[in-house]
Amino acid sequence: MLEFFGYTGGILMIISIIPHFRSILKGDTKPHRMTFFIWTILILIAFLSQLAKGASWSLLLTAGDGIAILVTFILSIKFGVGGLEWRDIISLVGVVASLILWYLTKEPATALFLIILIDLIGLNLTIIKTWKNPETENCVAWAICALGGFFGVLAVGSYNFILLSYPVYICLSNLSLTIIIIYRKKYLHLANKA
Repeated sequence: MLEFFGYTGGILMIISIIPHFRSILKGDTKPHRMTFFIWTILILIAFLSQLAKGASWSLLLTAGDGIAILVTFILSIKFGVGGLEWRDIISLVGVVASLILWYLTKEPATALFLIILIDLIGLNLTIIKTWKNPETENCVAWAICALGGFFGVLAVGSYNFILLSYPVYICLSNLSLTIIIIYRKKYLHLANKA
């Protein structure tokens, strides 16, 4: 059963590419370049850290997420926004400092928690952009990622705080962004009607 959950989580992360890419290529979604640059680096580290800590089927979630993130980053170069604003540069400095800290500790569990912190730095850039312009994100893609994270949680199979932390974070962060998109679109629609 854990294998099924692992495959389902990974497949959902890859499937999330479809609505996301279609929306990017249509010009509706404008991914934040620095967010996806940061996430591209992190997903590789997350995968290697989870592997070092003994993850098995839950790694499929990270692999699927990695494919989606890498392709989105590549598309963001042409179709995205941001990347060299002061907020982006400060975020990148925070990322580099966290990676140095991780390197000095050489402990996979520490790396995983630093990855979550760094991911939050990248996510913050997209949240700020989405709060101002919710129409620049695809709600369906983020919701699929949240569901993929949920299956990643199920794929862990036991209560192991270290192994659960990343899939739980993926589920909650994507769910949060989905809720922000829905709320802000509705709020701005009602505000424009008034």
